[in-house]
Amino acid sequence: MSDAATGTLRPRLTAVGTANPSPTYTQEEVLELFHCDNPKIRRFFESGHIRKRHLVLPAQGSDGIVPDENGAELLEKHIRISREIGSIAIRRCLAGSPYNADQLDYIAAASSTGFLCPGLTAYFIDDNGMRPNTHRTDIVGMGCNAGMNSLLTTASFAAANPGRPAMIVACEVCSAAYVFDMTVRTGVVNSLFGDGAAAALVVADERLGAADGPQLMDFESCIVHAARDEMRFDFEEGKFSFFLGWEVPYLIGENVRTPVFDLLDRWGLKKRDISHWIVHSGGKKVIDAIKYNIGITEYDVRHTHSILREYGNISSASFLFSFRELMKEGVTEEGDWGVVIAMGPGVSIETGLMRW
Repeated sequence: MSDAATGTLRPRLTAVGTANPSPTYTQEEVLELFHCDNPKIRRFFESGHIRKRHLVLPAQGSDGIVPDENGAELLEKHIRISREIGSIAIRRCLAGSPYNADQLDYIAAASSTGFLCPGLTAYFIDDNGMRPNTHRTDIVGMGCNAGMNSLLTTASFAAANPGRPAMIVACEVCSAAYVFDMTVRTGVVNSLFGDGAAAALVVADERLGAADGPQLMDFESCIVHAARDEMRFDFEEGKFSFFLGWEVPYLIGENVRTPVFDLLDRWGLKKRDISHWIVHSGGKKVIDAIKYNIGITEYDVRHTHSILREYGNISSASFLFSFRELMKEGVTEEGDWGVVIAMGPGVSIETGLMRW
């Protein structure tokens, strides 16, 4: 239905599908695979916040050592696994909708774990039988919050084109940026990220209601320029190596109130009006910083924790995995408000407001 105050037909997030590559590893298995005995690095893996992750790692050689992958091999893995899991996520998403792939009018793909030109949208359109005139946008270089940036562009297309279905695909092959050089810097990153993809369908249609999914009401961004280099990719010896500064959880905690409460204030809402919180599984310290500074509960981030525990940080796809879990619960009711929070390089925080 249209927004009563503005007459605007709000797009809804009506279906979601996820996928992961088959190989899974516990934290201990990864340590053993790379023969890591450094106690500082092992502590990151053994913190207990992550139980297992999906990763595509090379098989051990005859000497029992995992061979080093060069830049070309990592890029090939990125495109191969992205096409595989991205397409599975797309098909699973469409299976929960009344649409076929050739009915999609727009697709936005987010990925930060391998640079491609052309981008993933060109492959997804070809691999999944979408029309060659499907509008498309590739979003790169935005890291873990890129899924929210993609959702904004997708919602904007859907709002401007009522009845025309649009899709977001967040696809991250973090093992294509897996540099294991036994340093503490890469140890932090390697202990956290996993591979996965999520697709979500967005459409503005006056026939849809709360039972079909939440309306995407508004978005708010915040970039902390002083912390720009605290999350970044460096290119070293023919490979991308991710750097994650130790201050990141505190920087996010210090700044997360600004976009969240600006968003709520714009709609005349209070924190108590929000029934559902969908927070990016950025890591235990990040989740705790958001909980403390916004004042939300452990129950509010139950899905955030469960996704982190079973999949690790899936970068831009994480929040859609949590949204999937919320939908599976069946606890949302008409009139409920929800807030989505993701964060990534910049340092930037992206937030969205939903209503069922």
